[in-house]
Amino acid sequence: MYIVPIAWLYVALMMAVAEATNSNGTVLGAIITFLLYGLLPITLVVYVMGTPARRRAIKAKEQAELAAARAAAGLAADVSSVAPDADSQTAADAVSAVRKEA
Repeated sequence: MYIVPIAWLYVALMMAVAEATNSNGTVLGAIITFLLYGLLPITLVVYVMGTPARRRAIKAKEQAELAAARAAAGLAADVSSVAPDADSQTAADAVSAVRKEA
């Protein structure tokens, strides 16, 4: 995933070295070249590429917090309301489905 940003930084670094070693170039120009052509664009691209991973991490954290809250509430709640029937089956919906006659 990071091979393209690394390659781009290498190219930008070589551009900066060429700027610094040129007879008309300066070290300040090399630093500005590296920052504007290399570091700033790559920082932006890597940040945008990492957005889905950050979003998944936030959702996973929220799900873990929700599960922990439910577990804590489940321990405090009355267990008899969620107990299975005599047949060891979970309680079904008390309202049956109604169909329209055609």
